[in-house]
Amino acid sequence: MIDDRYVEISNLVKAYPNPFGEAVKVVDGFNLTIKKGEVIGVIGHSGCGKSTVLTMVAGLNEISDGGIVVAGKEIDGPGPDRAVVFQAPCLLPWMTAYQNVMMGVKQVYPHASKQQRRVIVEYSLSVVGLADAMHKYPRELSGGMQQRVGIARAIALKPKVLLLDEPFGRLDSLTRMELQDVILGILDREKITTMIITHDPDEAIFMCDRICMMTNGPRAKVGQVMTVDFERPRSREEIMETDQFYAYRQRLLQFLDDCEAEKHGGGPIRFDTEEAPTESGVAPAAS
Repeated sequence: MIDDRYVEISNLVKAYPNPFGEAVKVVDGFNLTIKKGEVIGVIGHSGCGKSTVLTMVAGLNEISDGGIVVAGKEIDGPGPDRAVVFQAPCLLPWMTAYQNVMMGVKQVYPHASKQQRRVIVEYSLSVVGLADAMHKYPRELSGGMQQRVGIARAIALKPKVLLLDEPFGRLDSLTRMELQDVILGILDREKITTMIITHDPDEAIFMCDRICMMTNGPRAKVGQVMTVDFERPRSREEIMETDQFYAYRQRLLQFLDDCEAEKHGGGPIRFDTEEAPTESGVAPAAS
């Protein structure tokens, strides 16, 4: 049975003090539920608080108000049930790819045998395409290969939730597409509940089951939630040949254009009538 409320983000608020000591709400009343195994994207203009929401879900950023529940348990700080892949892989340069991944595995599986840990690390590096490079140091790896190590390090922890904060932002377009395919392959096999922060509408449509569009900050929240009805596993070529892909793309771009217009004195953001947030701000999940 699918858990329709595997992750519950309720009335989430993040406020920072301004130079006068007054609280400024960057995120204000963000509501979202995520199904178990679902891949959900969060998109919006720079500064709207996308990464702030992700780091609060990760437990790396203190919540000002509201709550986050993962698998029935309210979070209180970081934990191995939530793994994060950032834009920069942040590898320890004096350790090989294998050792970088092993460091986290030792922490999460303290009672596992050396053989069991080795299998976990080697498997994780193999599924991201680094079976032949696992004993190389970061300086010997390209940017894309370093990011693969970061992905391997995250999935080796067997997290309940995988959090991807613009993981392809520093990569060239070809490497970006290769890693999108790598991650989708992993998610299709492992069924990990995933949140992806992105600026790229095409990336969001290709990778996600639903896309959460955030309003402008400060006081950003969920503006619209769009369901992406492409079956998995997905073929990039097949999807991009459909009219539906371009309809989804147009809807995302229109929302972002409306946000940009609002910044410059335009009207308020229109909530979509089909999947508009309810009074609590949560858009209905896809049936």
